[in-house]
Amino acid sequence: MSIAERQDEVVEEFSMFEDWMDKYEHLISLGKELPIIDEAKKQDNNLIKGCQSRVWLDAQLQDGKIVFTADSDAIITKGIIALMIRVFTDSSPQEIIASDLTFIDEIGLKEHLSPTRSNGLVSMIKQMKMYAIAFQTQV
Repeated sequence: MSIAERQDEVVEEFSMFEDWMDKYEHLISLGKELPIIDEAKKQDNNLIKGCQSRVWLDAQLQDGKIVFTADSDAIITKGIIALMIRVFTDSSPQEIIASDLTFIDEIGLKEHLSPTRSNGLVSMIKQMKMYAIAFQTQV
């Protein structure tokens, strides 16, 4: 499945909810399903800079695709990183680098986040794309 197809899936999923309280509940449930990062990877060098909460992100290149794992100490943030992993994981570095993340605006996520969480989201995207750039030479 492509990044664009995964984004469409997320948009469709979030369109089922009437208000943002329900969407937040859904984000929290996504966080509970997050592929948890190995405890050994919960190191300072895996912390995403720019997030108010602590968010650890790890990436591994497997068969030409990047597989992300993460964890956070905040439930909403955990849901946000889970959403980002869902969209990006199992994609090639080139796909991640070239992707245009339209789903964030389409579901209204950025406008319903506090400024600090919104900055954290931008930092998550930036870090995931940096991993893709780093892995690009290994494919």
